[in-house]
Amino acid sequence: MRKKSDFILRFCLIIGDAVALILSFAAAYFIRVHVDPRPYVFESQLLDFTLTIMFVVPIMLVILASLGLYKKSIFLGQSRFPERIRLVLAAILSVAALIVYDFFVGENIFPVRVMALTAVALCFAFLLVERIIVRLIIRQIFKSDYVAKRVVIIGNSKNTEYLADYIASAPESGYRLAGIVANRKYIPRDLKTHQYSSLKDALKKARADVIFQTDEKSTEYVYKQAVTRHLLYYFVPSETALSSHFGELELVGNTPAMLVMATPLTGGYAVIKRVFDILFSLAGIIIVAIPMAMIWLVLKLSDFKHSPIYADDRLTQYNRKFRCYKFRSMKSEYSGMTAEEAFIKMGKPELIKKYRRDGDYLKDDPRITKIGHFIRKTSLDELPQLFNILKGDISLIGPRALLPGELRDYGDRSLILTVKSGLTGFAQVSGRRNISFEERRALDIYYVRNWSLGLDLAIFFKTIATVFKGEGAK
Repeated sequence: MRKKSDFILRFCLIIGDAVALILSFAAAYFIRVHVDPRPYVFESQLLDFTLTIMFVVPIMLVILASLGLYKKSIFLGQSRFPERIRLVLAAILSVAALIVYDFFVGENIFPVRVMALTAVALCFAFLLVERIIVRLIIRQIFKSDYVAKRVVIIGNSKNTEYLADYIASAPESGYRLAGIVANRKYIPRDLKTHQYSSLKDALKKARADVIFQTDEKSTEYVYKQAVTRHLLYYFVPSETALSSHFGELELVGNTPAMLVMATPLTGGYAVIKRVFDILFSLAGIIIVAIPMAMIWLVLKLSDFKHSPIYADDRLTQYNRKFRCYKFRSMKSEYSGMTAEEAFIKMGKPELIKKYRRDGDYLKDDPRITKIGHFIRKTSLDELPQLFNILKGDISLIGPRALLPGELRDYGDRSLILTVKSGLTGFAQVSGRRNISFEERRALDIYYVRNWSLGLDLAIFFKTIATVFKGEGAK
């Protein structure tokens, strides 16, 4: 399982930035009201003012993300465009965002211009100090073996030696050297015990989280091994590749390495998506609590012996199993059975071929109860998955959650499992059961490779329309 040190880094940054922004604006208010002796016209109290700031802070965090302030290379001071310059721009744009909000809402947030200027200066100062503190905390966290990523280096290059030396001597980097696949002359003398004869052997025994490749031999094979095992893959480019400015580079010690990702849904975007999932699932649970209770009661009254909630094993990000919650829609005597087992048990084996031919669907499936047909048609059976989203098992939007072994015949199954499965997704709003299994799989792969915030928003709104129209729901 890939360790989430980068996620922890960005999560700490986002929380720290949010606190710093709130405190900076509250300090600007306090200075203007209680320190500056000049008269003012200001109706809002400090508490009301702070609550308004908290409402606008998510917009400010998006501004910080758009300026690249959640990229690891910038936080570690490895960017040509320094963090401090970006923080100045972030402070200016954050205050501008609050002024724009004030213009449309009319809350008279900045009745005196000097307060806005004070807020810009304090925003920069608070963000700068906060990030220095977070940097010190992160360095201590990264020294923990529990958080640090285990690294396998492969390649016959001097960069193998440089990387191995750096990782072995810098525990605060967040990396731990787990194995080296290279000729002995490229391995530091005191690290030769880390040598493996092959990448396959190293990955099997070293429990790696990251692969660094330092030469251009068999790059396709090495990258495929990383994708299959859901590992991070860094390619250390030659001088030719460096001069061509191909990709975004990251410094590991003094060695430039190119991070090759299977999906754009990484880093700060993954944190933002997770925060949105938490907020949405909490709001959703509150809104549909009464309908869920009513469905639970109806199902319980119709079958006292079994729980109205059915939990099934599914796969999510990095091939991790989780218990997917749904309202029970199938007759209890067929619960937990495959379609083949259930149809044979009821004495209708001829339905097996038709079920598989129609994309795992039968119009009048005899396994499903009358209530089950209704809650499936209206998608109400999926409401308990809001708790899966809150727990972090799945996301609101993502590829369809797979059954274990469902994609064993497809070589790209690991790519689909690069991101969290979703309650809804590109395939679900593109026809749901009206499209073939192969088409659904292709749409899921497209989503993984081409993820964007805009695509998530489009899927979200199309899901609402699809559910209300009942399109494709079976």
